[in-house]
Amino acid sequence: KQYWGSELRIPTASFEEVLSDDKAAYSWLTTLRRVGIVYLKGAPAEQGQVARLSDRIGYLRLTFYGWLMPLSRAVRSLRSPLTKGVEQNAFYNIIPHHTSHVYLIIIFKQMTSGYMRISCFFKGNQQSERVSPDCWKLISVGFCLYTRIDHKALLKLNLQHKVIEVDADGQVVRINYNNATRDSVLDAPLEQIQPFYGALKAFVDLMGRPQNLVTYRMEPGDVVTFDNWRLLHGRRSYVSTRGTPRHLEGAYLDWDEVMSRLRILGKAIRGDS
Repeated sequence: KQYWGSELRIPTASFEEVLSDDKAAYSWLTTLRRVGIVYLKGAPAEQGQVARLSDRIGYLRLTFYGWLMPLSRAVRSLRSPLTKGVEQNAFYNIIPHHTSHVYLIIIFKQMTSGYMRISCFFKGNQQSERVSPDCWKLISVGFCLYTRIDHKALLKLNLQHKVIEVDADGQVVRINYNNATRDSVLDAPLEQIQPFYGALKAFVDLMGRPQNLVTYRMEPGDVVTFDNWRLLHGRRSYVSTRGTPRHLEGAYLDWDEVMSRLRILGKAIRGDS
């Protein structure tokens, strides 16, 4: 896998070519696996395109939002003055969502700012192990509780995850971090509370350093696909006014589906029987 910082030039591909050409689709998925993010350009700026792209691979992963996640801002003046820190999605599930096909911009005119930000966890992890091994150890063994409550949907999800998850050989598998759904309760001995939060803050600050961030702006018809186990994402502040609504669509796929399609595409390209 390629680990990167602010020097990354996000790989791009044609949305329509990915749908119609096996070589383009194979290149897209191999790059997504290696780099963790691929930009697809030229999607029709209308609803339903995320589902078209997902059908190229396999089954969507159902969430409590449904198969697709529409994210809209009403047609009214709106200022979102806060820059949203980088994080991931859906860590209140037993198995967090894998690959995110997130953010098809459907209606997105001349909005002030509106830039997205991403950070490669594995790059930051290398720095953290080297610069602050004690902090790294604390957040690789400590748990955060993630909570999602939706009274309308009669939903209450609670689950603990280690911030940094490693396998039996001590190799990092994924990161589990979402500040918006992180619960205020930390299930740990009293003497570990302050050191853990200190280590967590140091880690978040590290991931948010300019040299670890890539900033980009999406235009109508853009699709960004990325690995939710590897990348943290956020956005800058933005202003939306009457006549410049903001509408995005998102969906999830599991890596099982992605890797299956990748093998099938590779076999078709090679002409294997």
